[in-house]
Amino acid sequence: MALLMKDRSGNYVIVGNKQEKTLRFLYKTVSGRVVLKILTRPTVSKLTGRVLNSRITSFAAKSAMKKRNIETSMLEKTKFRSYNDFFTRKLKEGGRVVDMCPTSLVSPCDSKLSVYDIGEESRFYIKGTPYTVKDLLGGDKVYKNYIGGKCLVFRLAVDDYHRYCYFDDGVKGGNTFLKGVLHTVHPIVVGEYNIYKRNCREYTVMETENFGTAVQVEVGAMMVGKIKNFHGAGRFKRGEEKGMFEFGGSTIVLLFGKDTVRLDADIVRNSANNVETIVKYGEKIGVSAKNSL
Repeated sequence: MALLMKDRSGNYVIVGNKQEKTLRFLYKTVSGRVVLKILTRPTVSKLTGRVLNSRITSFAAKSAMKKRNIETSMLEKTKFRSYNDFFTRKLKEGGRVVDMCPTSLVSPCDSKLSVYDIGEESRFYIKGTPYTVKDLLGGDKVYKNYIGGKCLVFRLAVDDYHRYCYFDDGVKGGNTFLKGVLHTVHPIVVGEYNIYKRNCREYTVMETENFGTAVQVEVGAMMVGKIKNFHGAGRFKRGEEKGMFEFGGSTIVLLFGKDTVRLDADIVRNSANNVETIVKYGEKIGVSAKNSL
């Protein structure tokens, strides 16, 4: 099975890899699910994290850079003490250009983006799997503020840059962490597990200058999937680094209220056709519905 995605130039990208065979084994077979139960235990996740942070995995970082064709000229450093050090690599200043126009809605990360309307029932389908905004936020009543608004799902693959930024200026509350069972966010598993209810996640309510009150949710993935947000409650600036994910494919979800954002036409069209759009950290993906009139 290959994934169909589209870049901002309108070119289709067919993605297929060996990882899919492993995921099919874990989620589609009885023996695989036994292995999966073991892999998703917190103790296994912690142990994996320690290994990936150890110096003995530095050789794996070198191999990954070569295998995945990572552009090293844009990195702050090219020698890494561990695999996680490589995975959370930081770009040089200017490595990603952030659109600083106040009315532009920018992507918080490198990812594959899908957008959805938030209906009265607050129920969505991500590649066929239903979940509710209420579940996503752990039952927090704040979800009611987003009925009639937009839900943006940014899926980060292993090859993507795993640091993310603030999409506007504003003030934020504290980060709320919701413990869960870690599962991969790869589309192959959808239909077997409601991953956005079962994965650990952390969400932040943000009062932004150009998009009203919004919520950003970071979702962890199988094995480590560790979420590291850098700030507590306080002010933030557009393009400022908000945090990063440690090893594992991950997802960011943005929730916007009614009539606050207008997404670019190509993204809306692609999502309607169940095609993800490839976007980059800081890239314009829409506009403020209020301030761009």
